[in-house]
Amino acid sequence: MITAQQMRAARALAGIDQKTLAERAGVSLPTIQRMEASDGVVRGVVDTLMKVIQALDGSGVELIGENQASERGGRGVRLKPAAPQNPQG
Repeated sequence: MITAQQMRAARALAGIDQKTLAERAGVSLPTIQRMEASDGVVRGVVDTLMKVIQALDGSGVELIGENQASERGGRGVRLKPAAPQNPQG
C-alpha cells in the first residue's frame, strides 16, 4: 500500500512533476492528481497503482512499506510516526 503523502514525497525526490509522472506511468494527469489528493492510503485500480509505483521505481525511488526493510539498500529517508501529544497539566 502507498499513501498519498508517500507518493508526493517520492515524486519530489525523483524531481518530477505530476504531468511527468503521469506520462511515465501511462495514466492521465487527473488520475495522478486524484491519487495525490486523497487522504491516507491511495485507493483505485490496482493496475494503475502498480504502473505509478513502477514509474517511480524507474525514476530511482524505492517505496518502502511500514516496518519493511529496503530491498536494495542505499541512502534514503523514512517517515517516522508522529510522537503522541502529552497534555501538560
